[in-house]
Order: sequence, then structure tokens, then C-alpha cells
Amino acid sequence: MAYHSEIEEFHKTVGNMAILPLRTQVRGPAPNYNGDNDIIDESLYYFKSNVFFREYEVKSEVDRVLIYVTLYITDCLKRLARCNNKSQGQQELYSLAISKFDLPGDPGFPLNSVFVKTNEPELMRQYLLQLRQETGNRLLEKVFDTSDDKPSKWWLCFAKKRFMDKSLSTPGM
Repeated sequence: MAYHSEIEEFHKTVGNMAILPLRTQVRGPAPNYNGDNDIIDESLYYFKSNVFFREYEVKSEVDRVLIYVTLYITDCLKRLARCNNKSQGQQELYSLAISKFDLPGDPGFPLNSVFVKTNEPELMRQYLLQLRQETGNRLLEKVFDTSDDKPSKWWLCFAKKRFMDKSLSTPGM
């Protein structure tokens, strides 16, 4: 059975996705959070077990954020697999975060069956951009938490996995 978010409280949504507070310095629409674990921490914690699931039952708007972040972590790991050091990884993840990406409802978005098109596309784009940047920053710290500045094979071994048999990036990226 897949792991779901334990976060239950949120005050705003965009489309059918919760806008959750984040521990971040990255500017965006998510409120600041001072607690221990936010949705990115949960996504990183559950990533290695959730990534094996081809199906995932969505129980709340918060689970949609967990799904998006989990898929984004996979894209990040694919990029980090080509990096030799943390500095190179940081550049790769920043360029991935700010690169053009599809929103729910766009023809290229892989999970239109789970997400609805929003009537606030700019808010959605800003929120996803904030999530992408902060997720990349935190993942970088985990993957390069090694003494030799080389990426951890215990993270990179998951780069080829496809959560829900989906990918946010288009083939060949």
C-alpha cells in the first residue's frame, strides 16, 4: 500500500491541488512554515517506497501535491545522474526547476486524469515553480550528503523508476 500525506489542514487550493505551507526561502504563493515536516519533507521521506507504485489512490488535495513532488523528484534524479559534483547538480536542478513546464489541463501534462485545469493558471505556475525549486534544493542536500562530493548511489538508483508509470518530462529530456 502506498504512503499518503499526513498533512490534513490547508487553507487554499489551486485547481484541485492544496497550496501548502513550506519551509523555504524561495518566493512564491505558499505560506511560510515553521514546523518540522512539510509536504516536500514527506515526499522525500516516502519517495523510495512510493516510487514503486504504478497506481496511487488520491485521498485528498494534499495527495496531489505529494504525487507532483514525487514525479518531480524522479526528474531531478535523472538530471543528477549526469552530474559529477554538487555544484554541477545545483545548476542542473535550477535550470530544470525554471524550465518551461505544463500545467494541469495542458495537453502535455501527464496526469490530467488526476488533476483539473485551474482557472488561476498564473497562481498554479508560481506555486509549482516554488515547489520545484525548493524540492530541488532539498534533494540536492540528500543526494550529495557524501564525503567525496559525489552523488549517492542509494538515491541515483531510483532515477529510472516511474511512479504511477508517468513522468513530468517529455521523452528525451
